[in-house]
Amino acid sequence: MSEATQPQHNARIALVTGAGSGIGRAVALGLLEDGFTVVLAGRRPEPLNEIAETARAAGRQALAVVTDVRDPASVEALFTAIESRYGRLDLLFNNAGVNSPLVPMDELPVETWLNVISTNVTGVFLCARAAFGLMRRQIPQGGGG
Repeated sequence: MSEATQPQHNARIALVTGAGSGIGRAVALGLLEDGFTVVLAGRRPEPLNEIAETARAAGRQALAVVTDVRDPASVEALFTAIESRYGRLDLLFNNAGVNSPLVPMDELPVETWLNVISTNVTGVFLCARAAFGLMRRQIPQGGGG
């Protein structure tokens, strides 16, 4: 885990999965600009830490957590970190995803297909499930802190 400054007491907490590049990175930067404390989740630490450093330089708060959304234990560790550090979650941007190569179906390796399903379906489920559980337990319930 890598952090960039301490959160404000009344900060809104957002989690962005797939935060290291593309849409996830853009959304994370936008949320930081809007005043959210952002938890940056992804598999590669370097881009997450870069965003956290950018946040710190701009006086914003971010926490980088290396996470593989395909792995239930990794997702559990992510949400444990969020709950222990912030006590709540107000927004989940469930963005982590992968694509398969554009090939005829009979040429697509089964391992590639399973990776797509694990990331794009199971990963989304695991994060939504954990976010719902945290949001249900927090006071006030739900997002919108």
